[in-house]
Amino acid sequence: MNKKGHVLNAALLAIGLGYVLQPSGDVETFRTIAELSVPIVLGALFPDVDTAFGKHRKTLHNLPILAVFLAYPLYFANLQYVWIGVATHYLLDMVGSKRGIALFYPISKTEYGLPTGVTTSSDRADLLTVVITGAELAALAAVQFYLVDLNTGAPRESVATMLTSLPF
Repeated sequence: MNKKGHVLNAALLAIGLGYVLQPSGDVETFRTIAELSVPIVLGALFPDVDTAFGKHRKTLHNLPILAVFLAYPLYFANLQYVWIGVATHYLLDMVGSKRGIALFYPISKTEYGLPTGVTTSSDRADLLTVVITGAELAALAAVQFYLVDLNTGAPRESVATMLTSLPF
């Protein structure tokens, strides 16, 4: 996927996730969208910094880098949604492009992707980006409503009950 596709994905995710987190459609919804926009767009663009150094789709396109961004909320509360931008960047590169990414770099240089992708210059790239974004929003909405409150990180009641019943 190209930079335009990653920005389109991040902008649509910020808007959609704003409505998932604050569905009222009032000023609070738009405030949430504004708060989400910067960290998600920054996260979506960050992995492509490796075009300036290292090996593109390897150096900053792997699970150890994603783990760093997943830990951001522990240290930087205002960047709690950067990981969404990074994760969706990876998903677009794996599902939306022909090449894939090296998820386990530096251990393995093997690039993983699905055969559903198109070239970055394809006239279908934007349409595929919107379709993938819709699937990402559906997954984030399911997480929000059934598993974990994305605002607080607290598990939903049914998940908390299940976790407390585990034997360890």
